[in-house]
Amino acid sequence: MRICAIKHIHNAMQDILTAISDPTRRAALALVWDGGEHCVCELMARLDASQSRMSRHMKVLRQAGLVLDRRDAQWVRYRRNPDLAPELVAVIDAVLAAERSVAEKVA
Repeated sequence: MRICAIKHIHNAMQDILTAISDPTRRAALALVWDGGEHCVCELMARLDASQSRMSRHMKVLRQAGLVLDRRDAQWVRYRRNPDLAPELVAVIDAVLAAERSVAEKVA
């Protein structure tokens, strides 16, 4: 594997790990990871977050390449990035599964 390809994968992984380090972003990612499209207003309501806070969190997830956005009138809708590399999808799946498992044990 070429050095530049390895560096690209390393940078992508670093961006993703940084993006999912925040609990609100992990919760938002868990909601959009179902494959559907979710309005920012839905994410705000389900995560009890203000519009500006939710938008900032979703911007980080978008910049990491985890989600895609689409403007719909005054709202922005987010969905899982279908072009994410399978290795990176596996990382996100594992993190979200671990988070669910911990939540179930605490409840």
